[in-house]
Amino acid sequence: MAHQAGGQRSAPRPVPVRPEAQDYLRDYARFLEAVSFPSLVVDHRWDVVLTNSAFTSLFRGIGPHPTAMPDDNFLRFVLFHPDACTVLGEHESRWCLPMLAHFAAAVEQHGQDRELQAIRRDIAEDPIMEAAYRQGLPHWIRAVGETAMESDGAVRPLLHPDPRWGATECRIIEETPATLRDLGYTRLTLVLRETRRPRRTAAVPRRRRPRRGSGHLTVVPTPEP
Repeated sequence: MAHQAGGQRSAPRPVPVRPEAQDYLRDYARFLEAVSFPSLVVDHRWDVVLTNSAFTSLFRGIGPHPTAMPDDNFLRFVLFHPDACTVLGEHESRWCLPMLAHFAAAVEQHGQDRELQAIRRDIAEDPIMEAAYRQGLPHWIRAVGETAMESDGAVRPLLHPDPRWGATECRIIEETPATLRDLGYTRLTLVLRETRRPRRTAAVPRRRRPRRGSGHLTVVPTPEP
């Protein structure tokens, strides 16, 4: 069931772990809330287990979607939500392709996982997304190198709804304590970066990027029949 954007998850999503691990996750949720930057905890499917208020604020303008809300499955959000490009700058090249690379690695390691198989079917149903996955992704990896697939340390553009940030960048910091790692989880924090903006003589209204349909990738051309 998809969660609506704008509602803070005050407790960890129910997961099949021992009671002491649930207690740890509840305390870790409190710790995460003290972090001022958007932060989330995901499993190997990119199902979101925990988020903080800063994460909710970043995606507060995202419209509803049955399967691709940012606080439900972040991979699905990046790939399939038509509003993703309104928050994730240079959405196709700087977010979609790296996430497709992460997905390919997850499939290689957990090929029998039903949720990953479902995501693979959804990719296959979108001809442009399928072309990106099968043809564009290997070319992109050869062009940028294997290190571009790593989340930790990557700097990516954001369009923050808070005008104090606006068009900015974030550095993704992957910092996962041993207990989370043992549970199969990864913590990611989007550290917002201060950007220098030129002075303006008059206020210019910010134009909202148009929503796109499900087949929104253009970084790889649709294969000819």
